[in-house]
Amino acid sequence: MSHTLGVRQAQKQKTRQALLDAALGLLEEQSLSSLGLREVTRMVGIAPTAFYRHFRDLGELGVALVEEALGSLHVMVRAILAEQAAAEERIDRTVAVVERHVREHPAHVRFVARERHGGVRAVRLAIADELERFAAEVAAALKTQPVSEGWTDEDIRMLAELYVDRLVTTAAELLDAEDAAALAAAAEGAEAKEGAAEPDGTEREEGGAEARVGRDGAPVTVEGQRERVVRVARQQLRLISIGRRHWREQGRERHDEGE
Repeated sequence: MSHTLGVRQAQKQKTRQALLDAALGLLEEQSLSSLGLREVTRMVGIAPTAFYRHFRDLGELGVALVEEALGSLHVMVRAILAEQAAAEERIDRTVAVVERHVREHPAHVRFVARERHGGVRAVRLAIADELERFAAEVAAALKTQPVSEGWTDEDIRMLAELYVDRLVTTAAELLDAEDAAALAAAAEGAEAKEGAAEPDGTEREEGGAEARVGRDGAPVTVEGQRERVVRVARQQLRLISIGRRHWREQGRERHDEGE
């Protein structure tokens, strides 16, 4: 009997995950508020009524996607910040974790970026709650570092929110770079299909579409865009780190001036 229950539970979990995966794929091109329940169940191959054995509605499914998208990321970041390593090393490793997360889970990152201010209230609140929990965990890790000695809980929480906001922004910017890569690949494919000759029979000049150039006149590559996002993220986190070292001193000056 217990074996039968175990098989049923495993099948139920498999179907639940299939619904999540199907919805995530469909959400690549649309928002959750415009997604139809029948679209999801059709992709999984189950009846629409079977959906309710796993989720109350699409909003609850969206909340589960939020947990998938952010849960593992802030656990990894918290672990890095809890290490007693040099600030530079922690920053580099943190940015690397975010970059890898975007590469491995672009659909999840896109979903969170779109739905953070989307039309489904339950999902907006779930994202806000996850980011709140992320900030609380980062604050707990920062508090253990010697440089935080003498800081108030309010100041540590503010610092944690700065870190989280920067990491979320970095993830969105890295995703933009990944999307640019996909668009560039699609454009190259379309040009290849058109052939090497113009309608009048003349040969097309090599080079294809005009390449984007930066302020210095050099071509802007997708890989260059990614590298720029990573470089800026590291610089901004280092700036926060430098300011952190002088925050207590600034606080004492304000206190003395008020006496």
